[in-house]
Amino acid sequence: MFQNRSEAGRLLAVEIAALHLDQPVVMALPRGGVPVACEIAAAIGAPLDLAIVRKVGAPGNRELALAAIVDGDPPEVVLNQEIADYFDLSGERLKARIAQELPELERRSAVYRRICPAQPLAGKSVILVDDGAATGATMKVVARAVRRRQAALVVAALPVAPPDAIAALLPEVERIVCLDQPQHFRALSLCYREFDQLEDSEVLDLLRRFANG
Repeated sequence: MFQNRSEAGRLLAVEIAALHLDQPVVMALPRGGVPVACEIAAAIGAPLDLAIVRKVGAPGNRELALAAIVDGDPPEVVLNQEIADYFDLSGERLKARIAQELPELERRSAVYRRICPAQPLAGKSVILVDDGAATGATMKVVARAVRRRQAALVVAALPVAPPDAIAALLPEVERIVCLDQPQHFRALSLCYREFDQLEDSEVLDLLRRFANG
């Protein structure tokens, strides 16, 4: 059990530093991944970036991911083709559902990018960081988007994730650094003594502190 996200980040940083990655960029998945990533980026002297993601829900079930949009210029859309085929969504109908989610993605991007501008990823070793993964689905989407931006190497860094989430991520990245892979994973919150839900204001404060050294 980790004390908090910062402690998890410091422990991960030791493992990441030992990889001696070429031109590393640390990319956090907000919100929970930010305090973990800040510790890693500070420890290895790497720039910090954010993977701002917005899920596109399926008709009648917003929790079922039809696609995901990852912040960028332009934003990257990663489609869950199996779900799209099941709901017979393509062309203009699919574009319309994606367009509905763009304003919220742009709002989040505008809030965070004032402090944490996007980093160039081409030719870089990109370290994707979250505070844990139950399924690995979100990090898998981000890994695919990062790959499209010509990253040379993609590493997933997680304090904790069950073995099936690690297995789902393996085809998407070159390396996974995970400190704990419990066989009987129940909930991420049970892996931390302190696991408060972070607000935007707290994330922005962390980003400011990192930017100011």
